[in-house]
Parts: sequence; structure tokens; C-alpha cells
Amino acid sequence: MIFLVRLSLYLPIILFVLRLKRLLCIWLGLFCLLFVQVKANDEGVNAVPQWQGDKHLADSLMERVTSFAPLYREIVKDYQAKLYMKGTLKVPKKNQLIRFLPTMFRMKKGVNEYLTETMGDLHYTMPDIYDYKVNAQTGTSSHFWEMDGRLYDYFQINVYQPTLLKDKLISPLAPNAKEYYRFRVDTVVTKGTHVLYKIRFIPRNRSYQLVGGYLVVCDQIWTIREFCFFGRSEMLQFNNRICLGEIGSMEEFIPISYELEANFDYLGNRIEGNYEATLKYEDVSLLMPLVKRTPKVGKDKYDLTASYSLQNDTNKVLYSYQAFDTLRLKPLSDKEKQLYETFQQNNVTTQQQEHPRKVFWSSVGDLLTTRNTYDIGDGSNIRVSPLINPFLVSYSGSRGWSYRQELRYTRTFNDDRLLRIVPRIGYNFTEKALYWRIKSDLYYWPQKNASLHVELGTGNRIYSSEVIDDLKALPDSTFDFNLIHLDYFKDLYMNIEHRWEIVNGLTLGLGVSTHQRSEVNRSRWIPINGSGTLVGIDPEVLKRFRHSYGSFAPRISLSWTPGQYYYMQGKRKVNLHSHYPTIAIDMERGLKGVFGSTGSYERIEVDLQHTIPLGGLRNIYYRLGGGAFTNQEEMYFVDFVNLKRSNLPVGWNDEIGGVFQLLDARWYNSSREYLRGHFTYEAPFIFLPHKRLTQHVLNERLYLNLLSMPRLNPYIELGYGVGTHIFDFGLFVSFANGKYQELGCKFTFELFNR
Repeated sequence: MIFLVRLSLYLPIILFVLRLKRLLCIWLGLFCLLFVQVKANDEGVNAVPQWQGDKHLADSLMERVTSFAPLYREIVKDYQAKLYMKGTLKVPKKNQLIRFLPTMFRMKKGVNEYLTETMGDLHYTMPDIYDYKVNAQTGTSSHFWEMDGRLYDYFQINVYQPTLLKDKLISPLAPNAKEYYRFRVDTVVTKGTHVLYKIRFIPRNRSYQLVGGYLVVCDQIWTIREFCFFGRSEMLQFNNRICLGEIGSMEEFIPISYELEANFDYLGNRIEGNYEATLKYEDVSLLMPLVKRTPKVGKDKYDLTASYSLQNDTNKVLYSYQAFDTLRLKPLSDKEKQLYETFQQNNVTTQQQEHPRKVFWSSVGDLLTTRNTYDIGDGSNIRVSPLINPFLVSYSGSRGWSYRQELRYTRTFNDDRLLRIVPRIGYNFTEKALYWRIKSDLYYWPQKNASLHVELGTGNRIYSSEVIDDLKALPDSTFDFNLIHLDYFKDLYMNIEHRWEIVNGLTLGLGVSTHQRSEVNRSRWIPINGSGTLVGIDPEVLKRFRHSYGSFAPRISLSWTPGQYYYMQGKRKVNLHSHYPTIAIDMERGLKGVFGSTGSYERIEVDLQHTIPLGGLRNIYYRLGGGAFTNQEEMYFVDFVNLKRSNLPVGWNDEIGGVFQLLDARWYNSSREYLRGHFTYEAPFIFLPHKRLTQHVLNERLYLNLLSMPRLNPYIELGYGVGTHIFDFGLFVSFANGKYQELGCKFTFELFNR
């Protein structure tokens, strides 16, 4: 201390002589460090704040941590644990609009605080497979609020992964993290023989894909002891603190507890959630140190059944909060016990006072505004979407506004056989057309994915191919869709197909496709030349027109996905992903005179699709294909399976990257043959970071769509899209035969649908 005092006395003299402000800052920093160092030694604890301007130290430390991260990411081969979760929900602000939140539990009048608990089994398998089964739950709310299933993602985190929340956020441990984060050393603590560094990470851009927080890392071995990150995902503002096991223990590389603060804001409503999760490990398997390898599980390297073994049983057991005392890993606080007691008292009073009419209208309100799943016994359940849900609306520049609704019936039989029936209905406001579809799937031999599929519904309105044949005889200068009013037909179709996975990844489909097409309005032909005659149109064509046409076509399809990963859910085979593209061939032959069929034809299509993950939430998606109609006789309709438009398009991951957004609907049925190509690049940051507009953007996409067919060679669409937690938006520009065509957009609501 005497030395420090003397040093402080000589500092002004030295600085006056040198007159250097830079030296002043350095000496003052050294003085503070020495003072705290001496004080910490006197107390037996070494805690030294680091100079915030020294970013080089933080970068150096993070380089070591990220270099060891790939090893620690896969050092835990497998573990099984009991996961206990406890959550307290406060509702400081609410209004009637909260009823339109599809995942919200029913709130009680005058009650603004709720408590929920769950107990279950968690199974982890390298590299990043989590399987969680809830065994028991209790609480003071109607059900455990899972935030549309997203809550569990916050308690299933491998801190060494380059992304967080199942590829939604970029981790500060990503290989290219320095592009997205700045690092600063906060404090240094000596614990035993190790030095612990608390390193803060700050996003370089305001984005929901990035998080702030800190890491506590250990020197020498460079493992993470504590990981805290905060940010925003969908409608949640969260702060998640993760503690890992002690150094040298089997739990050193995996979490032992979580503390999550999650605040939800929705149209003037606010819910504040505080969750705690505790893990009790029953078995932990580690790989050999410093040996990086991928374990082989199941009968072959593509069988991941061992990683999904807990999904065989999903039945939940409801317990009273008193019975839960034997299950919970962490005791309740006095305040939490008081919540249970108040709940019991209010529950008795409500049952005595609640009028049956009020109960009925409350149930009707739930049906209108919430998504419900009803268990109707015998292994059956029905899932109903909310009838009033503005987030099922989509808009396309060429199709206008549309609204959809869906219901799902599922029944499970013995030996894991499964029946699923999904009716879907929607309305297109621009076309003023009601569309509907019923799909049913019966998996009778689940081990081989042997199944029977029946689909019945209304297709897009279509016109006869013979009209197109006559139009193609016109010179290029007069070929214009707008010069003629096409004779459109409504389409009622039924497809029946049997599928069988011959070997892993190779599926054979056999079935029939039938269509009954009836005209919407009589054709109105507009004269093209001054004499009032129809140039190039054979009058005999008009005589062959019918009011309706039918088709009956046997169909065969073959799909192959090399390297298909899967797992067995009981006796049911569930396919996952593959590192290779999927190629499919689809053929059908129309038979004249069978079940009222009025014509014959042949159709063949080839399709190839592949998604290539690039890391850091970046992906490349491409799709290539082609098709042709041949051997047509009499009237038939050009109606491809792959080159078609959904009459009720939906969101970001459904069709926006695999269809033509601006192509006139009449072109889809105007040619017997086509070649197509789609290329999409997706990343969190492409253009917007340079304009500081990234806060609300989850992803950006670049599109290139190509199409070649007679009289349209080539057709090109270029597009740019952004995805947010509320909506997705795409802007497209098209070119046909080397000339600019139009500029258009696509818009879909995605809130609660991701």
C-alpha cells in the first residue's frame, strides 16, 4: 500500500512533464488494477475488473473458446435426465384481444398470477437431438402454457452449438461470431487453480437473430461455466441464464439448471413469465477425449431410433399440487404455496356460482378464438383451428387475398397403425371462389410406411388444351391471352394412391387420378381481324365442346432420397432428413372410355429438390424439374402435378421458394412441356445490416426462378424477401422472352404459425 501511495504522488509530476493524455489514462488504469489486486488478496479472493477498452484481450479469449467449441459440442455422446420445470406467470395488462391468441390458456376473471409445473424425461443424443416426454403436470391454469411449443427450446440448449433455439439465433460461439458480435472482458475471478473470465458479447447490429449477454469461461481448458443470453424471438423478450456442472464432473459440459425470464407483449396485453428448470442426470455417456467421431446408433448409421426412444409414449399424468411433492426436484416457495391455496379456494367458489349458460358461451368463445385438441377416446383426437384468426390470411399480387381453415382428425390403432383425415377449406376473394380439400392417410404397415392416401377436392379453374393448340397457330404478333375469353372449367378431382417404402429412402406409389371438369361460363370469342372472323380458329373445334369432361388415369410414382435418416416411433418409421437431394418421377396414362373418361393422354414429370445448410442460419435451396404431355387424343387438359399453383397459398416455408409468383395463371395450362429451375439463398443478413433495418427481420432471401416452354423462352423471376415474426413479404420482378413484364409482391401473416 505504501508503494501505491508513493506512486500516486509522483503521477502528477510525471504527467506534467510528459503532457500526454494517453499516458494519463494508462497510468490511472494501472493504479486501479493494482489497488483492486491488493484489496482482493487481503480478502482471499482475486476479482479484477478489466479495462473496457481492451477488446484485444476479449477477442483473444474468445478465439480460444471457439477453437475448443467443436470438441466440447460433441464430447457428450448421450444423456438421460429428469427435467423439472416450474413457471410463474403474471398478467399485468390484458384486454379482450388476448382471446385471439391461439396458444393462450383460459384466464380466470380477477386472477392475474398463475403457477405451472411439469416433470418429464429428457433424452439427448449427439449432435443435437433432444427428445422430451412430459410425465406429469399440475398448476393453477387450464394447461401448461408452452408458447406454441417453443418454451421447451429454451431448456434444450447445447451451449457449444453455433446456433441457439434450434437454429433461430446466432450464438457468440459461432465460427464467424466476430462478424456479428463485439466482445469485452467484464471481470476475472480466481477459483481454486482456475481463472474464470466473464466475457460480455454485444451485437454489432440490431437484429432478432442476435443476442446480448455474457459467458463465464475457464482458462486452460476453456470450457463454459455459465451462459446468459437475452434478446427477442417471435413475440417474446427473454433472458435465459444457464449454469453448467462442476469442473471435472460428468455434468461439466451440460446444463444443470436454467433460469428464464420471458415477457410476452401482444396488442396491449402483457404476460411476464419466470421459469426455472432443474435437471437430475441418470446417465451421461462421454466420447473419448480429443476424439471427434459420430456415433453409430440403431441397426445402421441412418437409424436414429435410440435418439428418439422417449417419443413412444406421450401420455401425460395430471397430479394435484400436493401429490407433486414427491416429484419436484426443487421445493415450492411460500408465495408459490399461497398461489395453490388461493387457486383451490377460488375453484370451489367458481364451481358453486358459475351458471351453465355462462359455461356454454365460454366454450363457444374458446372454439372461435383458440386452437383446441379434443380427445374423443379410442386413441382418437380432433384438432380445430380457431375460427376467427386473421393470421390465416395471405396475399399474392396475382391471386389477391385468400383465407384458409383446417381441421385434423387422428386415430391410432394397435401396432401403431394410424389414420389421419384433414379437411381444409378456403376462399379466394379476388376470384370469388370457394376451394375445399379432404385428405386422408391410412398407415396400415407403419414399419415400411405402407399407406393408402385418398384426396378429394376442387382444383384450379382450367381451360381446354385444344383451345391452346389453336391459339399456338396464331402468329407471335397476335398471340395475346387478353384477346380472347377462354372457356374455363371447374375441377372436381379425386386421387387414390398406395405408397410403399421398398428400402430406406426409396418409395413406390401406385394409384389412379380422376377429374370431372364442368364449364363455368360459355365461351365468348372476340374477333381478331376487321372482317369479324376468328383467325386461326377451326370452327370444328367449337362443335366438339362439351359441358363437362372426365378423365381416368392410372398413375405410378417413384421417389428416392439417398442417405435418409429416420427413427422408429414404436413400429412406425418416421423419416427425418438427408444430406442428398430427393429425386422423383411421376407418370400417368389417361384411358378413354373408362368410368366416363372422354379422352386419353400420357403425362411424365421429373422433379429434384435439395436444401443445403451452410451454417450460421444460411441455406441454399434449389429445385429442378420438367414434364410433358404426350399421345393426347380428343379433348384433354394440360394439368401438371408439379407445375401448378395452389389455390390457397400459404407462408414462407411452403411455396414462396418453389413457385412462380408473377406468372400469369393461364400459362400453367398453355403448353404440353416445360423445364423449370428455382434457386433460393436464405441468410439472416444480406442487405439490411448496411441500412440498420435488421431489428425486426428474421431472414432475408434472394430468389431466381426460371421457366422454359413454347412461346415463353425463357421466363425469369428475380425476387427478394424478408421474414419477420409477424409477416413475410416478397418483392418480385419478371421478364418474358427478354422483355420486362411486371413488378409484384407476396404477403402472408406468420404470427404463431412458425
